[in-house]
Amino acid sequence: MLLWLSEYLMQYESGFGVFRYLTLRTILGVLTSLFISLVFGPYLIRKLTLKQIGQSIRDDGPQSHLQKTGTPTMGGALILLSITISTLCWADLSNRYIWLVLLVTLSFGLIGLVDDYKKVIYSDPKGLRAKYKYLLQSFIALIAALYLYQTATLNVETQIIVPFIKSWVFDLGWAYVVFSYFVIVGSSNAVNLTDGLDGLAILPTVMVAGALAIFVYATGHIRFSDYLGIPYVPGTGEITIFCAAMVGAGLGFLWFNTYPAQVFMGDVGALSLGAALGVVAVIIRQELALLIMGGVFVIETVSVILQVASFKLTGKRIFKMAPLHHHYELKGWPEPRVIVRFWIITVVLVLIGLSSLKIR
Repeated sequence: MLLWLSEYLMQYESGFGVFRYLTLRTILGVLTSLFISLVFGPYLIRKLTLKQIGQSIRDDGPQSHLQKTGTPTMGGALILLSITISTLCWADLSNRYIWLVLLVTLSFGLIGLVDDYKKVIYSDPKGLRAKYKYLLQSFIALIAALYLYQTATLNVETQIIVPFIKSWVFDLGWAYVVFSYFVIVGSSNAVNLTDGLDGLAILPTVMVAGALAIFVYATGHIRFSDYLGIPYVPGTGEITIFCAAMVGAGLGFLWFNTYPAQVFMGDVGALSLGAALGVVAVIIRQELALLIMGGVFVIETVSVILQVASFKLTGKRIFKMAPLHHHYELKGWPEPRVIVRFWIITVVLVLIGLSSLKIR
């Protein structure tokens, strides 16, 4: 939006041409979403508290969490607002990828909003039933995957890239749609499962989004992509601004979500942010890099799968409780220790993922 305005003003003052630079607009995207989050965060928390939109805590979880009952939730709406406004301000709105990532993110956010609404208004900790939630997620993810497949103009847009091994490139064909669907839905639910402690999910999301911004910038730049040996996908560079907006919005939200949390993001935030990471990775063909960098999300998800499978098959549990962060809580780790150690693991995994840009 502001890019169009700057192009119009260039006819009067050439200095406005500086806003054509993607790097500048990326920085402004971070700052804009961060500013919106910090400014409107206190207002949102007051409103949520006044309307008694507080978190319902399941009584089968760690007992230390019961004291969090009533903490304002649905704070993810602030994240979505910040991302959307910042992206609309600084991105090129004629770019189809921008609209795709925004629509997928907001659609998953709407699913989360319904889920949170049922939890808060009807005091149902389970919220929207799993089958309905999964059905809605599947519908949106399949539409996005089919759209990307049908509009692909280059072979690389439907290939899978293996990190660190330059020669391992495989064309997926129609399997691209199925693969992309699982990446988007899986990423969404993985972040949602991780969002169980104060700040545990949001900072890893910020770090992964920041790393994806680097991948996106290189993927959309013909010279950088050629030098690094990664696929060049025309038009994807603008998604850098969306990723930057996620970073700013996430950091702003962390200001209020850090232990002890003043507000939770709820499913409206977790489902949408996870889907955003997934769809960005799909567009730039870095799904496996996302798997590495989002390792904490993957481990949390696998812990749930293993726990359920073990209990159904043997009647025994592998962990004291799943997802994995609850296991360590029940082992006696203080909540801040669990959070910070998971953050540190994410830093290491993100650095490993980023190294795949050069080690090929």
